[in-house]
Amino acid sequence: MRETVSWKPGNMLYPVPAVMVSAADRTGSSNIITVAWTGTVCSDPAMLYISVRPERYSYQMIKETGEFVVNLTTKKLVKAADYCGVRSGRDVDKWQEMHLTRGKAQKVSVPIIEESPVNLECRVTEIKELGTHHMFLAEVVAVNVDAGYLNENGKFELNRTELVAYSHGQYLETGKSLGSFGYSVKKRKAAKEKRRS
Repeated sequence: MRETVSWKPGNMLYPVPAVMVSAADRTGSSNIITVAWTGTVCSDPAMLYISVRPERYSYQMIKETGEFVVNLTTKKLVKAADYCGVRSGRDVDKWQEMHLTRGKAQKVSVPIIEESPVNLECRVTEIKELGTHHMFLAEVVAVNVDAGYLNENGKFELNRTELVAYSHGQYLETGKSLGSFGYSVKKRKAAKEKRRS
């Protein structure tokens, strides 16, 4: 039997995505904030959430416009993601410092990060004030993907983009595939069919 140590309640649900969220105010000033407290909440309608501390510079921008863009982070973007998480937009222009390109979104007024392989344009539907973080529940209103990752059949190969995860203070690149969705059932089914023949 394994030995365990009991700790006080805390967030130990890892790994999580480390995404760069772009936000803008009504005057057009924009910023990037790195968020690890994010995830999918619904598939139809497509919805996700981000949790942000109210004292963060981007918080008021998101609250003011009700819009933001989740930009997925890759191995090439990990330094920018870290920088955007530890520097404040009150003090520096993160776009300029990290050489990131403001792109035009399809449905929202917030810029996308062109260097990101996937941009999820979001509109806030609800704000939940939970404690240290406030959760922005949002509907995904448009998705932009880098056409360079489409294969010859037009399928988007997301796992070729070298996505990054965050776990307990460390950034990790995603590794080799361990199986595809439903593989455990497919193996058993194939074995059964083989025994029958």
